[in-house]
Amino acid sequence: MLTAAEGDAVEVINREGSAPVVLVCEHASRFIPASLQGLGLDAEAAASHAAWDIGARDVAVELSRLLDAPLVASRVSRLVYDCNRPPEADSAFPAQSEVIEVAGNRGLTEDEKHARTAAIYTPFKTVLAQVIAERTAAPALVTIHSFTPVYFGERRAVELGLLHDADARMAEWMLKQARKTTALRAALNAPYDARDGVLHTLKCHATAAGLPSVMIEIRNDLVATPARAVSMAAALAPMIEGAAGEVVSSGAQTRGMRG
Repeated sequence: MLTAAEGDAVEVINREGSAPVVLVCEHASRFIPASLQGLGLDAEAAASHAAWDIGARDVAVELSRLLDAPLVASRVSRLVYDCNRPPEADSAFPAQSEVIEVAGNRGLTEDEKHARTAAIYTPFKTVLAQVIAERTAAPALVTIHSFTPVYFGERRAVELGLLHDADARMAEWMLKQARKTTALRAALNAPYDARDGVLHTLKCHATAAGLPSVMIEIRNDLVATPARAVSMAAALAPMIEGAAGEVVSSGAQTRGMRG
């Protein structure tokens, strides 16, 4: 599916980072392999939030630098395969995203789904598991996402969402700090929660292994430019570092952020 010139389905930044944190960005890219002929999308749809989490990769890359933490990021659009969904979920290959129809995902055969899973999801989950296993101490898992200010015509009030699976400690700690140190309208499990099926990465790579975790959702207009993304990362980094220091497995030590 991906040619040699198109590169790998997953990238790792700062793999040797020393922080007791692994960062993840499942929706970092809007790239669609040439073999899929753009999935039938026009240019506007292919560049829209439907194809990726706008600003999320920029935030994640800056967090990787500030925290000295490894970052695992998908290099392929979530419309090809959503790496925050299991292969059996219809939403792994969305035929519609809000009001945008994805013609290239309609009527996919099982063989076509298996091919995308093997090319995109399997390498992603394998590399993420490897990066976690390489940590000298059990790390915290932090996934970075963004969301639209308006969804199906309804304006969202929340600006920063902190989502959790069974272990709520990092999300709750970060919520308290966000309210103390920023003017952001922050909330737990918003604008999504577990009922929306958005916790797949946390469940598979953190909860199942007993690792602390949090999913961070940022309203995308707050990170839509590189400068805004860097500013948001600067606000989030001490919250992540502090939360990891509070809850990460015994023996792990937080490290000072880089300037």
